[in-house]
Amino acid sequence: MENKSQISTILIATLILCFVCSVSFAAIGCELNDPDRDIQKIFPQSTGYKTDYFTIQEKGGEKLKKEVEEKLGDAFDPIYESLDVPYSYYTILKGKDVIGYVHGVNQKGTYGTLQIILATDPDGKIMGFYYQKVSSPEALKFRDKAFTDKFIGLTLEDFYKYGDPNGKIAAIKDPSQKSQEDFKATIRGTKKNLILLDTFLLNKKHEGSYKGVRNDEYK
Repeated sequence: MENKSQISTILIATLILCFVCSVSFAAIGCELNDPDRDIQKIFPQSTGYKTDYFTIQEKGGEKLKKEVEEKLGDAFDPIYESLDVPYSYYTILKGKDVIGYVHGVNQKGTYGTLQIILATDPDGKIMGFYYQKVSSPEALKFRDKAFTDKFIGLTLEDFYKYGDPNGKIAAIKDPSQKSQEDFKATIRGTKKNLILLDTFLLNKKHEGSYKGVRNDEYK
């Protein structure tokens, strides 16, 4: 009886551990810490906003994942970018008119998660860029407006031309001395952010740009 009791205890403990692990590794999206405050700061003219949540799983599954990976030029991280990660989109309104979007992504950095937030106009052009979270020892250099303002005005087409030495992305220089991987992660995360916006909300408005750039062999 004692052995059966011990076995039962072990089984129960194992089940609890598995449950805790599944919760710990559940897909986590990137939401604004304080949407009312943050959106009003970015879009002071707005009269309201609506929030939508999308996952790659529900919008196309593995097929869509491969499509996004191809456009990104990189494979998804199985932890940070699983198919069931929820992506939050805030559609900004002025009356009944859509005046922009705010959206963020989690991006794996050297020292932890980067949370990259973009504000865009209705066509997907960047109007605002900031880190909601960055754990680099050189975080202040990444948060400096002299760096973040360089993203304003960029579009997904500019990121599709990442391999163009004369392109706009090539003109953005790493602000850090020893955090090159976090700089690369920032560029990747921003590109992914715009690709997902184009996929989920803009009805692939920039699909033609991607095909044109691909034909020019830019990656």
